[in-house]
Amino acid sequence: MTVNPEILTWARSTAGLTADDAARALGFSDTRDRSAAERLMALEAGEEYPSRSVLLRMSKAYRRALLVFYLPEPPRTGDRGQDFRTVPGGTPALYNPLLDALIRDIGGRQTAVGALLEETEPPPVDFIGAASMNDPTEDLANRIGERLQFSLDQFRVQATGRASIRLPSGNNRSRWGLCAASGQSRQPSHEYFRRCLPALHEMAHLWLGATGVSGASIEARIEGYCNDVAGEILPPTAEVRALAHLRKAPLAEVIEAVSTFANARNISRAMVAYKLLRANALCEPTWRQIADHLRQEGITSRRGQEQEGDNGESGGPVITLLSGTGWAMRC
Repeated sequence: MTVNPEILTWARSTAGLTADDAARALGFSDTRDRSAAERLMALEAGEEYPSRSVLLRMSKAYRRALLVFYLPEPPRTGDRGQDFRTVPGGTPALYNPLLDALIRDIGGRQTAVGALLEETEPPPVDFIGAASMNDPTEDLANRIGERLQFSLDQFRVQATGRASIRLPSGNNRSRWGLCAASGQSRQPSHEYFRRCLPALHEMAHLWLGATGVSGASIEARIEGYCNDVAGEILPPTAEVRALAHLRKAPLAEVIEAVSTFANARNISRAMVAYKLLRANALCEPTWRQIADHLRQEGITSRRGQEQEGDNGESGGPVITLLSGTGWAMRC
């Protein structure tokens, strides 16, 4: 079978690689007559025909299935869904190679699982799209917690960083290893929290029946709503209001109180500070000072671990920068 040269150019460009970068990734070498990049450009111009071994290397370097290179023309760009990760005023890139490859992989897995489910005829999942952003965040948080059989008390005594939440299925007997942490951690509670909170956020997406690539965007109302729902579970706003007296306290006192409160509940200090901001128990300038303090502390902690020869499994404090309606950036 012949290969349309346009496919080669399309595959490289959508992988975000220049001709020089792609040539190195493919293992091409410079010769007396031409450079590695010139050899690749000759293939893309149709002046030479790529061997199967070259196509296999392109498949790996460009993160494309081998069969794609035998299509008669480049396929149209697939719909990656609404991307909430764009920062305000930013322009989304035409291609995001890693994200697109991940979405293709997930899509393939969903298709396979969907075909299997059609054969087994499982009971319908009744909570998908059962909520709206008109519902109070506390109400939806309670509904999700009840459906997942999430125990706040159990979460707080969790010491190993390993747990599971019941998968909301028809028979409700399967177990979902939602928050399983890998390896050992010097601060397992933070590691456990880091895994549970985004999962609860995504459960809110399911209840809303709204898709999208989760991330930080102060302009995306749905992300802010899902953040608030997850944050209402870990921890409930009613508990955080116990720190309302900190609004006029000195910064050092606020940080100490937030740390004590968070450590006793196995949650992120940044989330506690964010909840105080949302509850109007902290003014924004103080909250930003706390966020900067925690960020710098996290950077110092990681540098210390690197100097100690840390293997990467014992992460320091998980610091989540929270802005407006989002908290998805991890520092």
